[in-house]
Amino acid sequence: MSKLVIIRGNSGSGKTTTAKALQHRLGRNIMVLSQDVIRREILWVKDGFGTEALPLLMDMLQYGYHHCETVILEGILDAEYYRPLFELASELFGREIFAYYYDLTFEETLIRHQTKPCRDKFGREEMQRWWKEKDWLKMIPEKVISADMTQADTVEMIYQDIAKG
Repeated sequence: MSKLVIIRGNSGSGKTTTAKALQHRLGRNIMVLSQDVIRREILWVKDGFGTEALPLLMDMLQYGYHHCETVILEGILDAEYYRPLFELASELFGREIFAYYYDLTFEETLIRHQTKPCRDKFGREEMQRWWKEKDWLKMIPEKVISADMTQADTVEMIYQDIAKG
């Protein structure tokens, strides 16, 4: 049975890095759905209610459910904008969902952003505009990833959660 890992949080948290590291830790046939790649690179569309990225993410989630051992869905993934995606995820994956939320301060995300290759493409002003404080999902329980957890700790926690089922 296919499993779903959801990794959410504000810009600069470390979601993409965690998703890629987890994919390598889990092995082959692990699909990573990156909201940024799909929305900004593949489709080049804006975020918000009715974003054109939503139907593609939903289609790809269904593909992953039917063809992959594990699907890793990562991004800011605003709880309200992407509600239909999370409803579909609940229908498809049921109890095989492992959801995580980076609960960091705005200042911590700015510090982390400075370590990324995209650090010169956008900065404080844009990140402040995108910021959503504690944007918890209502229908899927999320575990907290805190600032004191290392990247390795985070990947290992998620890996162990999946292994335990």
